[in-house]
Order: sequence, then C-alpha cells, then structure tokens
Amino acid sequence: MGTTIKKIFARAEFFLATGFGSGFSPFAPGTAGSIVGLIIFFPILNMPFFFQLGFVIVSFFLGVWITSRAANQIAIKDPPEIVFDEFVGIWVALLGITNLFLVIPAFVLFRILDIFKPWPISYFDRNLEGGWGIMLDDLAAGVIVFFLMQAFILFEKLIL
Repeated sequence: MGTTIKKIFARAEFFLATGFGSGFSPFAPGTAGSIVGLIIFFPILNMPFFFQLGFVIVSFFLGVWITSRAANQIAIKDPPEIVFDEFVGIWVALLGITNLFLVIPAFVLFRILDIFKPWPISYFDRNLEGGWGIMLDDLAAGVIVFFLMQAFILFEKLIL
C-alpha cells in the first residue's frame, strides 16, 4: 500500500484521481471525495450556467483519462481510492443550483444513488471498463439528481 500511496502523490493524474488524497479516507472514501468535490464547486456555483457546464464537460473527459490511468496502475477495475468520478458526479448534480439550501439535498440524493446504483447507473457500473466505466456511473447519478433538482426548482417557482 505504501508504494501505491507514493505513486499516487508522485504523479498529477493519480493525485487528481484520488481527489487530492480524499479517496484514502478510511471511512466512506466516495463520500469524502464528494465532499471535496462540493467544496471545489462552491465558487463555481456563482458562475453562469454555461461556464459551469463547460467546466463539468472538460472535467468529465479529463476524468476518463486520469481514472483509466490510475486504475490501470493500481490494477483494480474501479478502486475505491479513485474519487474523481465523485467530483464530476456531484458537479453535474449541482449544475444551475443558485439556492444554497438545495446543495444538501442534491448531495444526499447523489450519494444515495451512487451507493445503491439503481438502473441505469448499475448498467454503466457493470458493463463498462476503464475510465469510461468509472466515470459514467457517477455521471448518470449526477444527471438524475440534476433533473430532480431542476424539477424541484421549477415546481417551487410555479407554486410561489
């Protein structure tokens, strides 16, 4: 394990793939990575939607590359230490949210979907390999939460 940790902190893609080391949390590394991702995205919440979307799209494709490289080096299909996928997933879930009170339910919904992996999330998790498989299940969870949150926001506007 010590050699793996040295590798991860010695190379930028491993450092990013492990969420700046948050993936080494002894308890719930995916949740730890999601929290770090949430903190990173807070300043971006104030940016225009298309900036947020561009940031997420670039991060997703970067994530496919870095998670693939890291997983290959660790020689595990989807190592729990790799949490960059949680970064991108929570960022998708938060797209367009301007009410900070909605961040917590978005976070909780994302974690529930990421942990239990209902269909179609489970499809990506089971059927895709490498960086695509690592990233797409979290992307799917984030997209589902995005639509739920946007529906809530729209519903809230219609009622008020």
